[in-house]
Amino acid sequence: MVQAGRWFRSLSPELTAQMQQLAQPRLLAAGEWLFRRGDAPCGLYAVARGSLSISGTAALQENTRTALLTLIEPPSWLGEIALFDGEPRTHDACANTACALLHIPIPPLREWLDANPHCWRHMALLLTHKLRASLIALEEQTVLPAPQRVMCRLVQMAMGHEQWADRMRTHRELAVSQEQIARMLGLSRQTTNQILQELQQAGWLQLRRGKLEVLDLAALKAAALTGQIPTSS
Repeated sequence: MVQAGRWFRSLSPELTAQMQQLAQPRLLAAGEWLFRRGDAPCGLYAVARGSLSISGTAALQENTRTALLTLIEPPSWLGEIALFDGEPRTHDACANTACALLHIPIPPLREWLDANPHCWRHMALLLTHKLRASLIALEEQTVLPAPQRVMCRLVQMAMGHEQWADRMRTHRELAVSQEQIARMLGLSRQTTNQILQELQQAGWLQLRRGKLEVLDLAALKAAALTGQIPTSS
């Protein structure tokens, strides 16, 4: 699954071989923490199966508010920020479902990259892709109406956040609940449920317990551009 990723496919042969040599499998049960905010950096990770939730907390006087930022699924990577700056983890990473990961320890990887500095560019591209996606998400969160934000996020998830080497590859069954969609987009559960019900009535998706299935990705992509959902007669 990891080898089907666009970033991993782009690596030079020597970096690919080195990462395969360093990679260690790691399994997480649903609800198990991979790392917490403030933890020392422990490695670079690839998601081979399942999904991870990335969240952050902010203290507001006596209350602590937790924000679900995103779900990370195959063939995505995480942990690259600490590879560059060596600073503690910025957010929490927890298994949303049972997960199979590949763990690449930072010290030997950084040592190898320092000895082969031309390969640092590959790591920079991983980082800049995340930055680009974050800026797009911030723009959508700021300017788009709620229905369009929901549709854009579902399209991104169905298309693997454009991480597949095969750009035509999609996955239609999304392991995300209505509550998680609401939390990621800063919407109420009532608003999110209403939008998802309208998308289901349009025949574009099917809601299931704790997940949903995209039935018509082409129609959903087209509507995400306009924000228009057809009303049932």
